[in-house]
Amino acid sequence: MAKMGTLYIEKNSPIHQLDGSIKFLMLIIWTASVFIFNDFRVFLGFFIIGMGLLKIAKIPFKEIRPLFIFILLFTIMNSIFLILVTPEYGSQLTGTSTTIFAFKDYKLTVETLWFALTLSMKYLAVFPIMMLFIFTTHPSKFASSLNKIGVSYKVAYAINIALRYIPDVRDEFKNIMHAQEARGVAFRKGEASMLTRLRNYNTILIPLVLSSLNRIEIVSNAMNLRGFGKNKKRTWYNGEKYKKIDFVVLGIIILELIIALYLKAEIFKGFWYPFN
Repeated sequence: MAKMGTLYIEKNSPIHQLDGSIKFLMLIIWTASVFIFNDFRVFLGFFIIGMGLLKIAKIPFKEIRPLFIFILLFTIMNSIFLILVTPEYGSQLTGTSTTIFAFKDYKLTVETLWFALTLSMKYLAVFPIMMLFIFTTHPSKFASSLNKIGVSYKVAYAINIALRYIPDVRDEFKNIMHAQEARGVAFRKGEASMLTRLRNYNTILIPLVLSSLNRIEIVSNAMNLRGFGKNKKRTWYNGEKYKKIDFVVLGIIILELIIALYLKAEIFKGFWYPFN
């Protein structure tokens, strides 16, 4: 169950036992490894492995469903924009052109559709590891882990606060939307046209920004009153030492990066198009 003020879900799993800095390094290397490729097969492999790790972490899909839908919608909108703006970009990558729609100077090719699908899969390949990091990393423990590897405790604490306030901003968004709905503002399908509903979200944005700025000011004043930042170092209540499992996973992460670089240099060199 998620704790108040954080998306962290407490479970008894090997992923939860990892130090926060190790999981952060895993996130960085995983993302970098994904983005050096341009191959649908590689992205699908990363996605399947990532979903397997979520299963090991015992994170229920219902908890990540809203974020998954958001990422899915984002990838769809991004693909549509790509197809509209550069309808022949896929053909430039493959050197072939298979037209499926043409109107005056606009020509959409199968190769561009495949590139759009590949790009969407790239974003989805990063999604599981992001969810793994967010839902299995306690903000306070993560901040102490960052400070332990040399990151300034001010930066570490800023990240701690950011992670804690993600669910607060989400709840504030829902509260403002419900308040606007009570005033007759339409946000749901069937109540108004899509353009009107999108325009109505502006009535949420401004109150949300003002509320967030007010929350920032309150936290900033509280930290100043307690003398935060006066000393060069600080101690951490949730500080922990690295365990054996952390070193094992660190070795696996480094090995994964080496394998990814080798595969990019020797096997999956360019854009993969299966219909050549």
